[in-house]
Amino acid sequence: MSRIALIVGLGNPGSEYEATRHNAGFWFIDELARQSGCELKKDSKFFGFAGKANLHGEPVWLLKPNTFMNRSGQSVSSLAKYYKIPVENILVVHDELDFEPGDVRLKKGGGHAGHNGLRDIISAMGSKEFLRLRLGIGHPGKSKDVSDFVLARPSVSDKTQIGYAIDDAARVMPDLVGGDIEKAMQSLHS
Repeated sequence: MSRIALIVGLGNPGSEYEATRHNAGFWFIDELARQSGCELKKDSKFFGFAGKANLHGEPVWLLKPNTFMNRSGQSVSSLAKYYKIPVENILVVHDELDFEPGDVRLKKGGGHAGHNGLRDIISAMGSKEFLRLRLGIGHPGKSKDVSDFVLARPSVSDKTQIGYAIDDAARVMPDLVGGDIEKAMQSLHS
Protein backbone atom coordinates (compact mmCIF):
# COMPACT_ATOMS: atom_id res chain seq x y z
CA MET A 1 0.00 0.00 0.00
CA SER A 2 1.21 3.49 -0.74
CA ARG A 3 2.25 5.68 2.15
CA ILE A 4 0.85 9.14 2.81
CA ALA A 5 3.13 11.95 1.61
CA LEU A 6 0.73 14.90 1.94
CA ILE A 7 -1.93 15.57 4.59
CA VAL A 8 -4.30 18.41 3.75
CA GLY A 9 -6.71 19.87 6.29
CA LEU A 10 -9.70 21.73 4.86
CA GLY A 11 -11.09 24.96 6.25
CA ASN A 12 -11.65 28.61 5.50
CA PRO A 13 -8.96 31.26 6.07
CA GLY A 14 -9.44 34.18 8.43
CA SER A 15 -10.05 34.61 12.14
CA GLU A 16 -13.84 34.79 11.73
CA TYR A 17 -13.85 31.14 10.55
CA GLU A 18 -11.13 29.79 12.86
CA ALA A 19 -13.49 28.26 15.45
CA THR A 20 -16.25 27.13 13.03
CA ARG A 21 -17.19 23.50 12.33
CA HIS A 22 -16.08 23.76 8.68
CA ASN A 23 -12.50 24.23 9.94
CA ALA A 24 -12.20 20.82 11.64
CA GLY A 25 -9.62 19.83 9.01
CA PHE A 26 -7.46 22.81 9.99
CA TRP A 27 -7.71 21.80 13.66
CA PHE A 28 -6.34 18.36 12.78
CA ILE A 29 -3.37 19.79 10.87
CA ASP A 30 -2.64 22.19 13.75
CA GLU A 31 -2.57 19.20 16.13
CA LEU A 32 -0.21 17.19 13.90
CA ALA A 33 2.04 20.23 13.50
CA ARG A 34 2.07 20.71 17.29
CA GLN A 35 2.87 17.04 17.96
CA SER A 36 5.65 16.89 15.36
CA GLY A 37 7.11 20.35 16.04
CA CYS A 38 6.48 21.33 12.42
CA GLU A 39 6.12 25.04 11.66
CA LEU A 40 3.57 25.82 8.97
CA LYS A 41 4.66 28.78 6.85
CA LYS A 42 2.59 30.79 4.41
CA ASP A 43 3.71 29.78 0.91
CA SER A 44 2.13 31.74 -1.95
CA LYS A 45 3.13 29.18 -4.61
CA PHE A 46 1.00 26.59 -2.76
CA PHE A 47 -1.82 29.03 -1.88
CA GLY A 48 -1.62 27.99 1.76
CA PHE A 49 0.33 27.27 4.90
CA ALA A 50 2.71 24.35 4.40
CA GLY A 51 5.43 22.56 6.31
CA LYS A 52 7.35 19.31 6.06
CA ALA A 53 6.82 17.26 9.19
CA ASN A 54 8.58 14.17 10.42
CA LEU A 55 5.68 11.93 11.40
CA HIS A 56 6.87 8.72 13.02
CA GLY A 57 10.06 8.65 10.95
CA GLU A 58 8.33 9.51 7.67
CA PRO A 59 8.60 12.86 5.86
CA VAL A 60 5.07 14.17 5.28
CA TRP A 61 3.87 17.52 3.95
CA LEU A 62 1.19 19.25 6.03
CA LEU A 63 -1.01 21.77 4.21
CA LYS A 64 -3.76 24.20 5.16
CA PRO A 65 -5.09 25.89 2.01
CA ASN A 66 -5.35 29.67 2.35
CA THR A 67 -8.06 29.74 -0.32
CA PHE A 68 -11.71 29.52 0.57
CA MET A 69 -13.13 26.00 0.89
CA ASN A 70 -14.52 25.90 -2.66
CA ARG A 71 -11.02 26.63 -4.08
CA SER A 72 -9.10 24.06 -1.99
CA GLY A 73 -8.05 22.17 -5.12
CA GLN A 74 -5.84 25.05 -6.26
CA SER A 75 -3.68 24.68 -3.15
CA VAL A 76 -3.65 20.85 -3.08
CA SER A 77 -2.84 20.44 -6.78
CA SER A 78 -0.09 23.11 -6.63
CA LEU A 79 1.82 21.33 -3.86
CA ALA A 80 1.12 17.81 -5.19
CA LYS A 81 2.30 18.68 -8.70
CA TYR A 82 5.37 20.58 -7.47
CA TYR A 83 6.56 17.65 -5.34
CA LYS A 84 5.21 14.98 -7.74
CA ILE A 85 2.95 13.45 -5.08
CA PRO A 86 0.48 11.00 -6.65
CA VAL A 87 -3.18 11.40 -5.70
CA GLU A 88 -3.24 8.05 -3.86
CA ASN A 89 -0.53 9.38 -1.49
CA ILE A 90 -2.74 12.27 -0.33
CA LEU A 91 -4.90 12.32 2.81
CA VAL A 92 -7.60 15.01 2.92
CA VAL A 93 -9.03 15.79 6.36
CA HIS A 94 -12.47 17.40 6.42
CA ASP A 95 -15.63 18.00 8.44
CA GLU A 96 -18.37 15.42 7.90
CA LEU A 97 -22.08 16.24 8.37
CA ASP A 98 -23.14 12.58 8.21
CA PHE A 99 -21.30 11.67 11.44
CA GLU A 100 -21.91 12.81 15.00
CA PRO A 101 -19.21 14.87 16.74
CA GLY A 102 -16.62 12.44 18.07
CA ASP A 103 -17.00 10.02 15.13
CA VAL A 104 -14.07 9.75 12.77
CA ARG A 105 -13.73 7.52 9.71
CA LEU A 106 -11.18 6.82 7.01
CA LYS A 107 -12.34 6.34 3.46
CA LYS A 108 -10.53 5.70 0.17
CA GLY A 109 -11.95 7.49 -2.86
CA GLY A 110 -15.63 8.20 -3.41
CA GLY A 111 -17.65 11.24 -4.41
CA HIS A 112 -17.77 14.67 -2.78
CA ALA A 113 -21.22 14.23 -1.12
CA GLY A 114 -21.86 17.95 -1.60
CA HIS A 115 -18.65 19.01 0.21
CA ASN A 116 -17.31 21.96 -1.79
CA GLY A 117 -13.71 21.41 -0.70
CA LEU A 118 -13.74 17.79 -1.86
CA ARG A 119 -15.54 18.75 -5.07
CA ASP A 120 -12.80 21.25 -5.96
CA ILE A 121 -9.95 18.87 -5.08
CA ILE A 122 -11.48 16.10 -7.25
CA SER A 123 -11.80 18.61 -10.10
CA ALA A 124 -8.26 20.03 -9.72
CA MET A 125 -6.57 16.63 -9.29
CA GLY A 126 -8.67 14.93 -11.98
CA SER A 127 -9.18 12.03 -9.58
CA LYS A 128 -11.14 11.07 -6.48
CA GLU A 129 -8.75 8.31 -5.42
CA PHE A 130 -7.28 10.16 -2.44
CA LEU A 131 -7.79 9.05 1.13
CA ARG A 132 -10.23 11.00 3.32
CA LEU A 133 -10.26 11.40 7.08
CA ARG A 134 -13.82 12.43 7.94
CA LEU A 135 -14.33 14.26 11.24
CA GLY A 136 -17.95 14.17 12.38
CA ILE A 137 -19.54 17.54 13.16
CA GLY A 138 -23.20 16.46 13.26
CA HIS A 139 -26.06 17.68 11.07
CA PRO A 140 -28.53 20.53 11.67
CA GLY A 141 -31.45 18.35 10.54
CA LYS A 142 -32.57 20.35 7.49
CA SER A 143 -30.44 20.74 4.38
CA LYS A 144 -31.35 24.45 4.10
CA ASP A 145 -29.61 24.99 7.49
CA VAL A 146 -26.32 23.33 6.50
CA SER A 147 -24.47 26.45 5.34
CA ASP A 148 -25.17 28.39 8.56
CA PHE A 149 -24.43 25.26 10.62
CA VAL A 150 -20.96 24.54 9.19
CA LEU A 151 -20.01 28.22 9.47
CA ALA A 152 -21.02 28.40 13.15
CA ARG A 153 -19.05 27.42 16.23
CA PRO A 154 -19.81 24.01 17.71
CA SER A 155 -21.20 23.80 21.24
CA VAL A 156 -18.63 23.23 23.99
CA SER A 157 -19.55 19.53 24.24
CA ASP A 158 -19.44 19.06 20.44
CA LYS A 159 -16.04 20.80 20.31
CA THR A 160 -14.79 18.46 23.05
CA GLN A 161 -16.05 15.41 21.10
CA ILE A 162 -14.40 16.66 17.89
CA GLY A 163 -11.19 17.08 19.90
CA TYR A 164 -11.41 13.42 20.99
CA ALA A 165 -11.88 12.37 17.35
CA ILE A 166 -8.79 14.38 16.36
CA ASP A 167 -6.79 12.64 19.11
CA ASP A 168 -8.04 9.22 17.94
CA ALA A 169 -7.08 10.01 14.35
CA ALA A 170 -3.64 11.31 15.39
CA ARG A 171 -3.02 7.98 17.14
CA VAL A 172 -3.37 6.00 13.87
CA MET A 173 -0.96 8.26 11.96
CA PRO A 174 2.02 5.88 12.39
CA ASP A 175 0.12 3.17 10.48
CA LEU A 176 -1.24 5.64 7.93
CA VAL A 177 2.01 7.37 7.05
CA GLY A 178 3.75 3.98 7.03
CA GLY A 179 1.31 2.77 4.37
CA ASP A 180 -0.77 0.34 6.46
CA ILE A 181 -4.14 1.92 5.71
CA GLU A 182 -6.08 -1.25 6.57
CA LYS A 183 -4.58 -1.38 10.06
CA ALA A 184 -5.29 2.33 10.57
CA MET A 185 -8.90 1.83 9.49
CA GLN A 186 -9.34 -1.17 11.78
CA SER A 187 -8.07 0.58 14.88
CA LEU A 188 -9.97 3.78 14.10
CA HIS A 189 -13.28 2.12 13.26
CA SER A 190 -13.35 -0.40 16.12
